[in-house]
Amino acid sequence: MIRVLLVDDDPLVCAHLRTILATADDITVVDEAYDGAAALDAVTRHRPDVVLMDLRMPGVDGLTATGRITALCEPPVVVALTTFDTDDHVLRALAAGAAGFLLKSTPPGDLIALVRVAADGHSVLSPSATRRLLDTAVGRAAERDERLDLIATLTEREREVLACLGHGMSNADIARHLHLSPTTVKGHVSRILVKLDCPNRNHAGLLAQQARLGHNRSAPSS
Repeated sequence: MIRVLLVDDDPLVCAHLRTILATADDITVVDEAYDGAAALDAVTRHRPDVVLMDLRMPGVDGLTATGRITALCEPPVVVALTTFDTDDHVLRALAAGAAGFLLKSTPPGDLIALVRVAADGHSVLSPSATRRLLDTAVGRAAERDERLDLIATLTEREREVLACLGHGMSNADIARHLHLSPTTVKGHVSRILVKLDCPNRNHAGLLAQQARLGHNRSAPSS
């Protein structure tokens, strides 16, 4: 059973999400929180697997709460909820440790599927939303181009691993796809983040998509 915590300052949004997720036999909503401070308390009390986190809330906002939750020992997966009125907030959420993002208007069937994807350890990066993010990706053009140039410093194997990150694959999936051990994949990912000066694997994945690594083939199967 996938345990989900809903965090949004609008109770109606939480009720809407709860109603959708209740239709899935393998998902249960353990609690609702209406600000970031309450979210942190709820994570401590309920130990959810996935937190759906609104970014703009009064008091302790979603960005601050995301950073505090992902810094916990064995943290849940945090997925940012957004209406895309502020793309910068989403990028900052990824930098704070969010595993991805989804629109509040996501269709019910897709929402359930994305919660399952997040619980399995994959990045949740909606293709259409990602394209808009990439238009402003990782800040200014000069900074973006500098990071893209750094991809040339990666080894061939590191570029293969980076391409897999761009497809939102977990370390276990990358290990199976490239016939490597999970420990080896973890080492490659760590070196990639250092070489590309990326704060986490989600930023690296966005960079891989912007560089169009592996764009001529379909996403690797897990």
